[in-house]
Parts: sequence; C-alpha cells; structure tokens
Amino acid sequence: MEAFIRVDQYNFIKRQVQNIVNAQSTSNDHRVRSTIKSMAFERVCALFPDMTAEQEHILKQIPEIDDKEKADQFLIPLKQYVIPFAYTEQRIAKLFPKVKKLKVPKEKDLDLQEICYLSWTDYSTNQKFIVINANGKPIGLHGSFDSSRQKGICVICNGFEEVGLFLTKKKGEVQGTYSKKGNYICRDSEVCNHNIVSLDPLQRFTDLLK
Repeated sequence: MEAFIRVDQYNFIKRQVQNIVNAQSTSNDHRVRSTIKSMAFERVCALFPDMTAEQEHILKQIPEIDDKEKADQFLIPLKQYVIPFAYTEQRIAKLFPKVKKLKVPKEKDLDLQEICYLSWTDYSTNQKFIVINANGKPIGLHGSFDSSRQKGICVICNGFEEVGLFLTKKKGEVQGTYSKKGNYICRDSEVCNHNIVSLDPLQRFTDLLK
C-alpha cells in the first residue's frame, strides 16, 4: 500500500494515541477511557474522508490501544505510510539563486518522514533558510534570525518553545527602500516539526512572507 499520511497527520495521530495512553494510566473509569478512545479514533478518521478499506483497517487498531507498548506497536509500523518530504540538494539550491556559497543539508542527515518543512541556519551570516512544499511546489524563504533563547509561542507549530524572530527583507515600491516582514518561530526546527499537527499555521506564515 502506498504512503497516505502527511507528517502533520502522523504527528496528530501520535498525539491522539498519547491521549489514550494517558487516560488508561490516570483514569479508573471505564466509560471515560472508552470515550477518549472513541473520540481519538473519530478525530483521526476525520483526517482521511476518502480513506480506502485498507487504510481504515490499519487505523481501526487505535481503539485497541491500552498501554505504551501497544501504542508503539501501532505507531512504529505506521510510519512506513508517511509521505516523505520531497527533497534533493539540487532542487533546494535552485530556490536560492542569489545566495552565494549556499550550504544545504545533506539528505543522508535528514529523516524526510519527520519533516513538514525544512530549515537550517547559516551561522556565519546569521541567515535562516526555510523550504516549504506547497501543493507539490517548493517555496524558499530566507532572512535574518534572532536566535535569543526566550520562550514563546511559535506561529508555525503553536508550541511554547524557545523562539527567535525570523525577518525577511524585500525591495519596496520606491527605489532604494525595503520592507521587512516576520514573526517568532521555533529556534529548533526539529522540535517545531514534531509539534506540527496541522499545516494551516505554516501556510499562513508562508503567505505572510511570500
């Protein structure tokens, strides 16, 4: 069977499974545990309105989970159905033609089934690079990044993490002028990617800066 789960959807499923495991260990009320299982399964199914019988067969294991061991037995094999981030070093490099001596991450160093977006920082220039796949088309953003270790809400993942201010600069309508746009995002893109359970905030962030 082909991969059918986006990374953000896989993260969402993991969160629902964790809710089940937490309920099993903290509540003695069978009705409460049963309700949480049912709600988790319904929420996951809502992600796939056109799911096939094969896909449903896999996801129907969710209500059977009642401890961490069974959660792992479900989630680890499920990862094979996660759609990997579309990535080649050449493809990424073409998104930043004006950047001299661009260094992109090596594919061998990435787990492409855990990436909703790709990001890395060139510390020599304090430039942060972000690549998003939007409707099958890669979009590249780059700008300055204030990597202060303050805690805050990331606009991409909505997690309370160490954040920094990402700013892009574009030429204004008047010659010689520039405009800046940006927002606070996770300092650690790996943490951010693990937090993402919906692509909507990432899309809004991209739309703001494009």
